[in-house]
Amino acid sequence: MIRKLLTVLAFAATLISAPAQAYWEYGHETIASIAYRNAKPETRARIDALLRQSRLLETPTCPAFTIEQASVWADCVKPLGERFSYAYSWHYQNVDVCKPFDLKSACRDGNCVSAQIERDVKLLKDAKVPVREKVMALVFLVHFVGDLHQPLHAGDRGDLGGNRARADYGLYGPERLNLHSIWDGWLAERAISTPPSLVRLYSPQERAAVQGGSVEDWSRDSWQVAKDAVYATAMGDPCGPPPKRSKLDDATIAKLVDPAREQVVKGGLRLARLLDEALGG
Repeated sequence: MIRKLLTVLAFAATLISAPAQAYWEYGHETIASIAYRNAKPETRARIDALLRQSRLLETPTCPAFTIEQASVWADCVKPLGERFSYAYSWHYQNVDVCKPFDLKSACRDGNCVSAQIERDVKLLKDAKVPVREKVMALVFLVHFVGDLHQPLHAGDRGDLGGNRARADYGLYGPERLNLHSIWDGWLAERAISTPPSLVRLYSPQERAAVQGGSVEDWSRDSWQVAKDAVYATAMGDPCGPPPKRSKLDDATIAKLVDPAREQVVKGGLRLARLLDEALGG
C-alpha cells in the first residue's frame, strides 16, 4: 500500500513540474521554429553562422547551436547567478491592464522586454559590434520576442504577471497553480500541440496581417490579450475584485486554445521580420 501511494505521489510530482517548463521550452522553441522557417534564406544563413560561434558565450550547460536551443538560453542561464542576474527584469513588463496602456512607465531605464528587443536588433545591425556580443544579442532577441507574446509577460494587474492569481485548470488545481503557470505551461502545451502544426511557411498575406507595426504596437497587442483573454475569462470583470481562486472549466479552456495559438504565430512571424531586418542584408 505504501509503495503504491509513493508511486502515485511521484507521478503527481511529474505532472506538477513538467508543464511549468512547457512555454519556457515548447512555446519558445515553436516561436523560434516558425521564425526560422519564415525568414529569408540569407537571414537563416547568418543565424546559423552566428550560432556556430555560440561557444563564445561560455555557457556549456546552456548550448545555443540551433535557434531552438537559442530560444531557451536566456532562461537556462538564470541559475548561473551573478553572471546574468542583470537580465532578470528584461523578460517582462508589468503594464497595468486596468489603466490606459502606458509602456514608458513600465520600461524606465530600458529594463523591460520591449526595450531589450529593440536594443538587440540595433546590436545585430551594427557591424562594429564584436561577434560574441552579436551572438548574445541574437539569443536574447529570440527569447524576448517569445516572452513578449506570452500575455502575462506584457500585462498584469499588480499580481506579478498572474503569479499571485491562484487558479484551477479544469479539474487540476494544486495550491501553487496560478494564471501565469497555466498560460506558460498547461494551456501553452495544449494550444501548440493542437493540430494543425503551427510550424509552417506562412503566406505573404498571413505574414502581413501580423508583422506590421512597432515593438510598442506588439506590446499593446499582447497587453490587450492579457486583459481580454487572460483576466476576463478567469475573473469575469478583468478589473474587478480578484477571486481568491479562479476556476477555468473545460469549456473556458477550449475557448482559450485559439488565442494562445495566435500569440505563438504572432511571435514567430514578428520575430522573423526582426531577424530579416537585423541580419537579412
